[in-house]
Amino acid sequence: MAKRKQTSRVFTCSQVLAFRLDGHNLATRLPHGSLLPAAAACSVQNTPPGSAALALHARIAELSPGDVDRALEIDKTLLQVWSMRASPHDFPTGDAAVFTLGLLPGDEESLRFFIRGAGPALDKVGISATEVVERTAAALPEVLDGHDLTKDQLGVELARRVAQQLTSQQLAEWQSPSWHAPDQRLGESIVRFALSIVALQGLLCFAPRQGRAATFVRTDRWLGSPLPEMNREQAQAELVRRYLHCYGPSTVKHLAEWAGIAPTQAAQSWRLVEHELIEVDFEGRRAWLHERDLPRLASPATPEGIRFLPPHEPYLQLRDRATLVPDRALQRHLWRPSGNPGIVLVDGCFVAAWRPRKTGQRLKLAVDLFTPVSQKVRSQVETEAATLAPYRRSTTVEVEF
Repeated sequence: MAKRKQTSRVFTCSQVLAFRLDGHNLATRLPHGSLLPAAAACSVQNTPPGSAALALHARIAELSPGDVDRALEIDKTLLQVWSMRASPHDFPTGDAAVFTLGLLPGDEESLRFFIRGAGPALDKVGISATEVVERTAAALPEVLDGHDLTKDQLGVELARRVAQQLTSQQLAEWQSPSWHAPDQRLGESIVRFALSIVALQGLLCFAPRQGRAATFVRTDRWLGSPLPEMNREQAQAELVRRYLHCYGPSTVKHLAEWAGIAPTQAAQSWRLVEHELIEVDFEGRRAWLHERDLPRLASPATPEGIRFLPPHEPYLQLRDRATLVPDRALQRHLWRPSGNPGIVLVDGCFVAAWRPRKTGQRLKLAVDLFTPVSQKVRSQVETEAATLAPYRRSTTVEVEF
């Protein structure tokens, strides 16, 4: 057995946060034209819609909303797919396998973990997650052949087709009212859960929105060809490398929580790169880092500038939240079950939460300071806030401290 690689150095919280900010391209903005490298770091969650563009704006100089739209809808160099935690994420099309196949559960237990909200419904119908995913995936190409459908429309049509293969007893439960939405049947809710797995198979992606509704299209139809292929183990290994590049030093437990996958699946992926990792002391805790990132952790870039980070943005998905925000009451304020605020960084330090409110073409940002700042910093915050106007289709921005 190979000797475990480790370093005797102790790394501080400030070093780790600076390292992570640099990994997320938040220490210094990337030059204009760096859209793909920025999105490739660990992909960018788009919840609520429009958040991904704001997160990329915080990473890239002189980025416009049109740059992101063009990459997604015209050049198609960016792709939006359900990915980590079954949430919509934007990432380079060429890296799609990392953020889809790299997360794909490989057995019944891991499938149920990824779509754990569907467990009771699956049991009530008497069908396995494996069967539902297989039948949904088999029906999807024809259902989406030449069509862009909303999630509700997909749920209805796919549930009808899957129902054709059920026993009479299963069918009765399949057609009973859903627990999640009274206007849906139970089978429709199950299929909607299964779609997040089918997305990891590379079969569907987000299409341009129709008003407020997200729509979906076959990935091969959207791109004009299948996704670039990658060996599954290669995709799993690369996902772990990118996670550690942005969130290291870390643990396999936090990898599982960040990705939304079963602990056993995360451990399997972790083992694929274990020989590339080095154990470090993170203020008395054991954690791991990719060996190539050790010099950057030992001497991280100095964060500078103001950043408005939207809710659910990649940097805020760190699992050891106390590293960023030690105060537990403040953690509860920032990471809620729903309705999270964004945060304001000043030279890499968290100083405030922010929320937008739009009236006509005017955008007001309520900035809730949690630490005193100088008038100079307030002016810098207002200057940075003004750059958010086009992302909210506004002409003016007013900051309310």
